[in-house]
Amino acid sequence: MAAYYENLGACVPDNLIAGNTIPVLTASATIAAAEGKLVRGTVLASGADGKLKQLATESAGASEVPYGILCDDVDATSEAVAEVYVSGQFNANALVTKAAYKMTAADIKALRDGGIYIENAMGEKEE
Repeated sequence: MAAYYENLGACVPDNLIAGNTIPVLTASATIAAAEGKLVRGTVLASGADGKLKQLATESAGASEVPYGILCDDVDATSEAVAEVYVSGQFNANALVTKAAYKMTAADIKALRDGGIYIENAMGEKEE
């Protein structure tokens, strides 16, 4: 008998996107080598060379500017091209930075100036 249905995948909400008032736009960008495996929701900063790195304590000293949020998981052990959110509303509780770095008011302002709005949306219920 023929199979008339097939499970092609699943949509698992991750609470990254916090609203649709601001249009969600993406752009292709180059992630610098040696950044490792990055997950969806990683906040990325742009350096002078135009390549993106995970937002971290070192970002301020390296004059890197918060740029966008990674759309999908990517392996950046070597230089990689990935899609990055450059506009939209995002849940602060779902964002990922390097080594427990806490985003500063200056980081949030730089993202907002670029079109990314950080919201304090509720996450999943903890048990």
